[in-house]
Parts: sequence; structure tokens; C-alpha cells
Amino acid sequence: MKSTLKKSLKTILPIALGVFLVWYWYQSTSKTERDQILFYIKSADLFWVSASMLLGVLGHISRAIRWNYLLQPLGYSPKISNNTCIILMAYLTNLGIPRTGEILRATALTTYEKVPFEKGIGTIITERVIDVIVLLTIILVTLLLQTEIILGYLENIGIPISKILLMLGGALIAFLLFLIFIKKSTNTIAVKIKSFLKGLMEGLLSIFKMKNKWAFIAHTLFIWACYIGMLWVIKYTVPETLDLTLSQLLVAFVAGSLAMMFTNGGIGLYPIAISTALAIFGISKVSGDSFGWIMWIAQTLMVVVFGAISFLVLPLLNRDR
Repeated sequence: MKSTLKKSLKTILPIALGVFLVWYWYQSTSKTERDQILFYIKSADLFWVSASMLLGVLGHISRAIRWNYLLQPLGYSPKISNNTCIILMAYLTNLGIPRTGEILRATALTTYEKVPFEKGIGTIITERVIDVIVLLTIILVTLLLQTEIILGYLENIGIPISKILLMLGGALIAFLLFLIFIKKSTNTIAVKIKSFLKGLMEGLLSIFKMKNKWAFIAHTLFIWACYIGMLWVIKYTVPETLDLTLSQLLVAFVAGSLAMMFTNGGIGLYPIAISTALAIFGISKVSGDSFGWIMWIAQTLMVVVFGAISFLVLPLLNRDR
């Protein structure tokens, strides 16, 4: 009973949060602002929207190829077409129920490529670990590139540098104490965190042990370049965002990536996060919201369309199986 309730909450809460945030956004904007945002969305250049979707698809194809580099040492080499369809199906599934996409990926791989479920899920976890490490690296690089403007923004909203330094110092001490506690503790949660951190390190080190490590690294860089590129091209759909630099857009990219973790596909939260990040660089709320919604619609449409096609195509590609 408790387990069922926990699973239900994991499914319902992100959806409920997304719906609430859409309502909140609606309530926090005037009719004039909403009309302007809707105008920007309707008049968005379809060339750039299509380019964003294409970059997303290319990133997923690259991910399908990269997946094989993890499977080959285990003795399996699935078809790239199968991997691509399975990945797109998983992303579509995650829009409905968070994290079920990973289970679907491993199950579909077992069905169509005879890869044992536990081995498939192991490679997916390793892949996720690598992606977390890359995202953390992007966050660090973004903070270094935009330190001055971010600190200036925080001061403007009433958070002085002295308080920031004090908070960072306190956070560092807390983090060190946390690591010491985790290392020595036998608490169930502490053991899980320790296992997760160990997995991060093992996932990172596993790259350098594989046969095609440089190809794996190249595809990883390409995947994330596609993700950033998806955001970059959307800037051409809103006049006020045309002059944004790559380092400025990285701030929005990080905000959007973090937003995707809390609601299904970032519904509701993604446009708010993007708009808030762009406000740091003087982009108006209307333009920021428009940018966020256009980007969210483009990537969600890409996942829905190609994910649905993959559900239909995958069985047809494997009729002999």
C-alpha cells in the first residue's frame, strides 16, 4: 500500500506541479502580455523552429550510436535504427510518467535485440551518470563565464556579495561535513547516496576503459552541442533575443535543464525558468516568456511526433523478430 502510494505520488506530483505553474504563469501575466506572447509564438519563423527540432533529432541519433559503445563490450551491437526508435519512444513515455522511459528502453532492447534487461538498464544508468557529469561541467563553465553579471543581478535584488561569499563558505563546509557523514554512516539513505556518488565516479572512469572511448567522448560532446544548439537557433524567433551571446544563452540553458527535472518535460516550469534567466540580461518578460514557450513547444513537438512515429515504425522494422 505504502509503495503504491509512493509510486502514485511520483507520477501525479510532477504533473500537478506543471499544471499549477501553467496556471500561475497565466495569472501572473496581463491579457496584453499574453496577447503579445501569443503573437510571437504564432509568428515564430518555422525555419528556426524546424532547425531546433532537427538538432534535437540529430542529438538522439548520436545518442543511439553512443549507446552501442556501451553495449559492445557486453557482446551486443543493436541496429542504430532500433536504438534511435527506442530512445525517442522513451522520451515520449517520460512526458507521461517520469523515469518510465528508462524501463521502456531496457525492455524494448530485450524484446528486439535480445539484450538481457539488467545489462541494458546498466548501460542506461551509466549513460545517465555521464550526462549528469556533463551538465555539472556546463553549469560550472557558465558560472565562470557569467560570474560578474550573475553577481550584479543578485546584488540588484538585494543579495550582496558579502552574503554570497558567506553562503558559499557555509555551503562548502556543509558539503565537506556531508561527505564525511556519508562516508561513515550506515543509514539507508546515506548508503544510497554513497552508491550514487560511487556510480558517478565509476561511470566517468568507464569511458577511459572502453575500446571506442574517443568516439564515445566525441558523440557526448555532439549530443550536448545539439541540445545547446536547439536553444541557440530559437533566439532568432524573438527580435529582442537576437543579440544574446552564447555564454548568456548558457545561463538560460542551465535554468531550462534544471527545470526539466522537476516537471514532466518541463511543462509550466521550463518557460518560467528560461524567462527568469534571460531577465538577468535585460530581456523583457514578454520576450523571455515567448522565447521559453517557443523553445518548449519545439522540443515537446519533436518528442511527441518522432516518439509516436517510432512506436509505429519499430515493430515494422523488426517484423522478422
